[in-house]
Amino acid sequence: MAVHPASNQSDPFGFGPLTFRPDGTFQISILEDLHFGENAWDQWGPQQDINSVKVINKIFNKESPELVVLNGDLITGENGFLENSTVYIDQIVGPLVARNLTWASTYGNHDYDFNISGDAILKRERNWRNSRTSPMISGPDAGVSNYYLPVYDYGCLSEYACSPQLILWFFDSRGGFKYQQGNSTNRVGQPNWVDTSVVDWFTKASTSLTKRYRKMIPSLGFVHIPPYASYALQDAGVDPNKEPGVNDDLPLAPQAQGWCPDGRNDGTCTYGTQDTKFMQAISHTEGFIALFSGHDHGDTWCYRWDRLLPGMDVTPANNVTLCFGQHTGYGGYGNWERGSRQVMVSKDGLAKFEADTWIRLESGNTVGRVSLNSTYGQDLYPKTNNSMTHCPTCEY
Repeated sequence: MAVHPASNQSDPFGFGPLTFRPDGTFQISILEDLHFGENAWDQWGPQQDINSVKVINKIFNKESPELVVLNGDLITGENGFLENSTVYIDQIVGPLVARNLTWASTYGNHDYDFNISGDAILKRERNWRNSRTSPMISGPDAGVSNYYLPVYDYGCLSEYACSPQLILWFFDSRGGFKYQQGNSTNRVGQPNWVDTSVVDWFTKASTSLTKRYRKMIPSLGFVHIPPYASYALQDAGVDPNKEPGVNDDLPLAPQAQGWCPDGRNDGTCTYGTQDTKFMQAISHTEGFIALFSGHDHGDTWCYRWDRLLPGMDVTPANNVTLCFGQHTGYGGYGNWERGSRQVMVSKDGLAKFEADTWIRLESGNTVGRVSLNSTYGQDLYPKTNNSMTHCPTCEY
């Protein structure tokens, strides 16, 4: 395992450090499950990519974030060819480059397959100066998209002279299949959880940041596949007025699904518990406000994890909120209306470990606007309307 230095990792191409707006706010837009590159050999597949680009443009006609997060499953890797599996990155980021928006990625299970890898996607991303995807740890089991980005006060020109006000953590939940191992009809499965080497890196890096800046810095996290705690919370019951959002993927698919505790994935086990160390880490890191996931296209709620849950042995010391995004791309399963989760933090809110979030839909409407504060889970909100997309070119 190799750990890479943090200096300049957040800005490899000189785009400037991430900073708050003059009014003390910082907005993030999450694009989830884009699934570009499906069925590239027929008319249907490329049409879905065209539709997905339209969604991205519609979102950013309404929202103006400081950072865009591409939170996994950028590409449907099982449909990709070795020679050109990553060219879809150019289509994905085209609307962002046109608006001079900067982005950061995590990679998901469909981004890893026989003809595609996180390394190859990262290489393609680095053709664009707007990308901040900057791995800080490498190793055979780490995955690729593990790193953090600091966010500074407005007016900060150099990360060497400023103290971060917010830390954004990015985790690679891996999954899918190993690149060029086995053969195209007998692929080798890859573990679908955040590896223990990454958890160790996160714990050490978080402690180091606290020591370096002599303060606890509030943080948010992003990972494609949700942890098992999301599954347990859903099983406990999602209240449509207390945790508004679509709850159609029931049960959801967590990290370590389909694996055995001994590491086998031969179809004999339903859940292997390998994400326990990751859940322990995020729920015991002071100031870790929320973790944002995708993967389950039919789930869009946020739930405050504040207690020991049935079937688990992790009791959270820091009450982290677990959130789903909104299925953004026309690729991938489901006909829920496409959209993008927005996250807004303010310096005043961060002092109380609070964040606001809502979902911007392709129609232009917003749903699920909530405040992730100390009373989230008790406050009542309007129920989210479960709107669907009418798409004559789609096959559901």
